[in-house]
Amino acid sequence: MKLKICGMRLNTAEVSQLQPDYLGFIFYEGSPRYFDFEEIAPISAKIQKVGVFVNAEIDDILAKIDQFDLKIVQLHGKESAEFCAKLNEQLRSKNVEIWKVFGIKDQFDFNVLTAYEPVVDKFLFDTKGKEKGGNGYAFDWEVLKKYPSKKPFMLSGGIGSEEIEKLKELSKTNLPLYGIDVNSKFEIEPGLKDVEMLRKFKEDLFQV
Repeated sequence: MKLKICGMRLNTAEVSQLQPDYLGFIFYEGSPRYFDFEEIAPISAKIQKVGVFVNAEIDDILAKIDQFDLKIVQLHGKESAEFCAKLNEQLRSKNVEIWKVFGIKDQFDFNVLTAYEPVVDKFLFDTKGKEKGGNGYAFDWEVLKKYPSKKPFMLSGGIGSEEIEKLKELSKTNLPLYGIDVNSKFEIEPGLKDVEMLRKFKEDLFQV
């Protein structure tokens, strides 16, 4: 199970020392964690950078990939399967993955994923709420038992230390859970992470 820490902004270099698999940077102006700097602090080459976009134009996404050396594009808006297909064509030569986000509350129609299967690399399931991520609470993970696909997915939405045992149980199921995405539960303020909390969470979850 991989670990992604999202909403990076103010203490990226410090958080990167924890060696998560992914660090996420939000390129959506409506977010309190909007990354509006010209460059990302130097981090280990082993950590892949994820760019989070909401209904952005393809040209804007491509520009951010080049500027920040992004390895994953996470689409958090109402992007259609056709949009993802066009973006997929553009990204083949760049070796950049596409993750498509879907918000879940207490139920979800997994049939909507069918059109996206051929054109994205992974799905990401987040809590359906007022904000585009960082809502601070989890959705009902029981819904995932009906997940019909073999495509790997990331799990997000209000994940904190209190979810560790549930995460361990979920990782033992046949679901293709690829990793987890944490954000608001480990913040001092939006974009400023509590490094010690993250360190303990990682140690407890992965039993380092």
